[in-house]
Amino acid sequence: MYQHFTDEQLVDLLQQGNARAFEEIYARYWYRLFGIAFQETGTREEAEELVQDVFENLWHKREDSFIRHLKAYLVVSMKHRITNYIKSCITQRKYQEYLILNEIRQSYGTEEIVRFEDLSRAVDEVMKKLPEKTCEVFRLSRFENQSVKDIAERLSLSEKGVEYHITQSLKVLKDQLRVYNSDH
Repeated sequence: MYQHFTDEQLVDLLQQGNARAFEEIYARYWYRLFGIAFQETGTREEAEELVQDVFENLWHKREDSFIRHLKAYLVVSMKHRITNYIKSCITQRKYQEYLILNEIRQSYGTEEIVRFEDLSRAVDEVMKKLPEKTCEVFRLSRFENQSVKDIAERLSLSEKGVEYHITQSLKVLKDQLRVYNSDH
């Protein structure tokens, strides 16, 4: 029965708390929103979670939302969720980098800071162990301060691929330098 309702009718019913209208909206737009999220995130799990967040928000704010065009409202909501998710990922990666660099600084006492060449050699050794593409991405990101977008364009990679290489290099760097620090 609800399949025959227009989006406007469904929105009216939704705002009155009609769960069946919500279910129809969900059925009608889930796949479209999933496609948008999957295209941007590249992972099924993240895309499903983002779609779930959009629908959860729609239900919780149903009485307060002014929705004139349901499809446009949902697509814009999805794009905002994706943008916030990507910003969050970038922030988490930057925080991870901060923690690693802070750990490196703290693991060297004041007198050992003088032996900066030791640390530089250790970083160089770790860089040699990384796959060529990962090393290049890390070098461009950390030493040449290039943005993820610029690196992606320069190396013909997706931005998600660049993020992956940076994350991998940070993991290896942290593990290898921990071993290096324990030897000294």
